[in-house]
Amino acid sequence: MARYSLLLGLLLGSFVWASAQKPPETKEEYEKAYEWRIKQETLYGVYIPADLTDAFIQLNRLIDEPSKQKFKAMDEEEATNRLFFSLGRWITHNWGFYGGSRLSHFLKGLGITHPEDMARFVMITYHRNLNRQPLDVKNLVERFQAERKKEVEDKHKEGTILFEETRKVGKDGG
Repeated sequence: MARYSLLLGLLLGSFVWASAQKPPETKEEYEKAYEWRIKQETLYGVYIPADLTDAFIQLNRLIDEPSKQKFKAMDEEEATNRLFFSLGRWITHNWGFYGGSRLSHFLKGLGITHPEDMARFVMITYHRNLNRQPLDVKNLVERFQAERKKEVEDKHKEGTILFEETRKVGKDGG
């Protein structure tokens, strides 16, 4: 009987926990959750860096030396592209770039708004840091903004018009 009570308690506790973890349903709920997330030092047990320097410190701590040396030895573009779906995804997911975190908020303040661009930005600047090259943050941010703008414009050009309507405008403008 005690087993069933324990099992029932765990099951009910799981339902309560799951219902408390539902995603925000309104803009207000999202904004409230975002404001809370960007102030947290940890999310789901993972430390969230406060800024780029802190991110470099964490990556140095998390990546073993042989892997760091391989990453450092690669060309910047190759390193970023080759590791985007491993290291980049880890950064995006664990450092909360989609839901918001203090690091994503810092990066938005620099002008990088898309989560995948944030991960690429961290990877490129980390690669430059390891190679003792200038980070050139301003030009890198401008590059990401231009690429994102071009991507949006290209999608609009390729789009299909589903419906087009023409109205006559009256003399009074209405």
